[in-house]
Amino acid sequence: MPSTSSNAAHTVQIDDTTVHRLPNGVRAVTIHQPAAAGASVSVFVRSGSQHERATLNGISHVIEHMAFKGTVARNCQQINLDAERLGAEVNAHTDRDHTAYQMRGLAADTHAFIDMLADLVLKPTFPAAELERERQVILHELTDLEDDAYAVAYRLFDGACYGLHPFARPVIGTRRNIERFDRDTLIAHVQARYTGCNLIVAVAGPMPPEEVRAAVAAAFGHLPEGTPNTVEPPTWRGGIRIKRHSGSSQSQLVMGWPAPALATQDATAQVAAAVFGEGMSSPLLDELRERRGLAYHVSANADPLELGSQFVIEAATGSDQLAEFLAETMRLLRLQATRIEPVDLERARKQLVVRQLHALERPLRRLEDAAIDLFVLGRVRSAADTRAAIEAVDAEAVRACFAGLLAQPVALAVTGKVPTGLRERCEALFSA
Repeated sequence: MPSTSSNAAHTVQIDDTTVHRLPNGVRAVTIHQPAAAGASVSVFVRSGSQHERATLNGISHVIEHMAFKGTVARNCQQINLDAERLGAEVNAHTDRDHTAYQMRGLAADTHAFIDMLADLVLKPTFPAAELERERQVILHELTDLEDDAYAVAYRLFDGACYGLHPFARPVIGTRRNIERFDRDTLIAHVQARYTGCNLIVAVAGPMPPEEVRAAVAAAFGHLPEGTPNTVEPPTWRGGIRIKRHSGSSQSQLVMGWPAPALATQDATAQVAAAVFGEGMSSPLLDELRERRGLAYHVSANADPLELGSQFVIEAATGSDQLAEFLAETMRLLRLQATRIEPVDLERARKQLVVRQLHALERPLRRLEDAAIDLFVLGRVRSAADTRAAIEAVDAEAVRACFAGLLAQPVALAVTGKVPTGLRERCEALFSA
């Protein structure tokens, strides 16, 4: 990666992306788009549900909500007004591995976006009255998730995969935790976790990298460096988890196996998932959905994550078809472990490359991809490197990937209407 400075430890550039590390560890990322009329600014904090102990599960998500409810300089109403008078879109989200705060609007307002995000992220006051109101909003959100069959299935699935490890805990947390978080607990968590080495400020737009660097230094340069928020990777467990809903007429299932973590930069599992279940011509959809009608919805993916990835199949089917669907899915997987058709490999690689090209057209997505690369790899991968990793995957690697998956314990979660005796039938099926 070529340096744009005599001090290579501080500034590096790859393609149109420049990364500058401030003395306190904050990284300023610029995706320079000179012709753009708009700008996107994101602040990423390496603090998510995987970094929380059990008694604090959900606190990152509560902090994200509360960042917009008042700061040292602005109350909730002023935050809304200041964003809207700029015509800006403001958003935030919490994930397992990070929390993100984002603004998007006119390029001329880039400085204002950086300053406002610094205020929201670094100076929240967590007013008690606002916390009580937002607590109810989050509890309603939790209730919605508890009523969502797929959300329940994924929560069961993560537990089957990783047991009690933090990686398996829900981002939203538990009802008990949400109900008892107080202002002092939120402040202490921000002070401990929102430190320089755990923050990335990223800008996509026409502002030159030198100007971005100066603006980020002015707004974030005072933070203490701190120590990286890290967690030990989980151990894959596998197992079967079932939760019945008497009022449901369908079965929702999530099943999967361990796949390489992001740090390996191995695209084989992603290609394998695309071979198996991306697009109507893939074996999973063509055979099980189109030809045999065994599922209303079915898909496969293997998105790489920091602590460990999963090769995942999700589906919705009638309870009377569930056992046959599982048996046929296993048959198709075992078939892939013997031979990969050249046309399927070609299709899968092209689909992933095109998906990557589409991502390059979405500034906020590019900023997030760059931040995750920096948190996990310590560098930003070029588009050419990512594409080369996909195109380097050959048929034998994909075949071996399927064989390797099937040698691991499967994790299966089923919700909705579940036929009697399913667990025993699955245990026999998976051990065959």
